[in-house]
Amino acid sequence: MKKLASLKQLVNRRQLLFSGLALAVLSPRAVLAEESRISVSNQRHSPAKKNHSGKFIVMLDPGHGGIDSGAVGEEGSMEKHVVLEIANNVRQLLSNHPHIDARLTRDSDHFIPLYQRVEIAAQHGASLFMSIHADGYTDPSARGASVFALSNRGASSAMARYLSDRENAADAVGGVKVQQKDQYLQQILFDLVQTDTIKNSLTLGKHVLDTIRPVHHLHSQHTEQAAFAVLKSPSIPSVLVETSFITNPSEEKLLGTAAFRRKIAGAISDGIVNFYNEQQRRNRRVS
Repeated sequence: MKKLASLKQLVNRRQLLFSGLALAVLSPRAVLAEESRISVSNQRHSPAKKNHSGKFIVMLDPGHGGIDSGAVGEEGSMEKHVVLEIANNVRQLLSNHPHIDARLTRDSDHFIPLYQRVEIAAQHGASLFMSIHADGYTDPSARGASVFALSNRGASSAMARYLSDRENAADAVGGVKVQQKDQYLQQILFDLVQTDTIKNSLTLGKHVLDTIRPVHHLHSQHTEQAAFAVLKSPSIPSVLVETSFITNPSEEKLLGTAAFRRKIAGAISDGIVNFYNEQQRRNRRVS
């Protein structure tokens, strides 16, 4: 009877996984949002929506927001404001593409828990998820853009580990408690589904780096990996883009200009379009 109960539990968890509730159910750091006063264990989530529009839906996620300002520059620039403007620019540029529909997880200055950002993408039937940031570091000389994908096997560098720890702590600012559940089983199921998603995320990351390279200094020449909570969708290619370091005085000034925000947004949107084109070529070869 114990074996039967375990099997039923496995099936139920697998069904939940495919419904798109990656972080809320499967992450070792599933979160409960006090701000919304909703307990994850009591929520009734609807399955991830299928995309019937025929368009390639891009979910842009401006990091932080509301009571979570994100990193703050020497002159007082707040990450949450800068990245919202960049994300809006990216959405505007992508709106010119006939087959791409770009949407935002937030279009105003309000706080969204990390797991809800993942769920928003799933509920929109997103084909791609991109979290946009302008983070900070302990050394003000750190500069340049970086792109990160998920890793289930540890961070690819000390910087990747630092930034993922920093981003994953964002929920604490919003009063979010953390719960751990059956880590061993969760990791087995999560790895089973997500291997291909991470592969596609790394491809997306390469395209974005290739288009940023000509217009801005790169902090890392390849897509880094770490356990970013916001990238833990089991089926949606997801990356986190650090557009610059807002704690670097010269880059804080750059981020404060509309010209640079448009330029970096243009590079990001070009990278997304290149990824879309590659996906279309792959689909044609398969069919």
